[in-house]
Amino acid sequence: MNQEDYAPQDARQDEDAYDDAEATRREAGEAESSRASRGWWDRNADEYQSEHGAFLGDDRFVWGPEGLDEEQAGLLGPAASLKGKRVLEIGAGAAQCSRWLAAQGARPVALDLSHRQLQHALRIGGEVPLVEADACRLPFRDASFDLACSAYGAVPFVADPVNVMREVHRVLRPGGRWVFSVTHPIRWAFPDDPGPEGLSVAASYFDRTPYVEQDEQGRAVYVEHHRTLGDRVRDVVAGGFRLLDLVEPEWPEWNAQEWGGWSPLRGNLIPGTAVFVCERD
Repeated sequence: MNQEDYAPQDARQDEDAYDDAEATRREAGEAESSRASRGWWDRNADEYQSEHGAFLGDDRFVWGPEGLDEEQAGLLGPAASLKGKRVLEIGAGAAQCSRWLAAQGARPVALDLSHRQLQHALRIGGEVPLVEADACRLPFRDASFDLACSAYGAVPFVADPVNVMREVHRVLRPGGRWVFSVTHPIRWAFPDDPGPEGLSVAASYFDRTPYVEQDEQGRAVYVEHHRTLGDRVRDVVAGGFRLLDLVEPEWPEWNAQEWGGWSPLRGNLIPGTAVFVCERD
């Protein structure tokens, strides 16, 4: 992408078609999920970056709404070890994590399905290469990266996450680390509410039926897929990885913000994020 690709646009264009989207639980395959995700993030990138940009920063690596920072967590390895490493960030959004990696001397590539999210990466600036592509079909040669990471990107939104795992495995060199974060699976049993109502179990944790928002014609405009904690572990193994660690960040005292269903109230009682630290054999 080039700098001239970034141009102001009406963030509400075509939004009326989605204002009355119906929320439901139903099956959604790979093509429908991918199409819905691309459209949703293109429509909502402006609002997302406006609302959360200050928390994410321009060059900060945050694993989730709790504020777990890679600089302190070192899940990809000590910061000093990143120098010279080729790193693929999947679901990069505006490439905030990739800019932090570049500042450590790494050589990151930021990939996202959404053109509009990558336009925000151009707006912020920097020298990080940007690639618009689907995480299930990575446009890179085998064994071309040392590390791969994803902070809430791609994995929750694909119908078959093993496809992503296998693609990441393919492009990583032997011994390469793959670290990704997702909504903690236990949250699917609770309403997506930051207040007291979000503390009562409302659905079966074992119901894997995807959450879908659809328009009047029944076309999905947003899809998110639920996997149990055990499912996620099995996906990692099926993709050819060894699970080194599973991090469940606690809510820190300094963080007073609410982010959707994430809040200090809920974060002090139940986990909101799961971070999987994996290694390619």
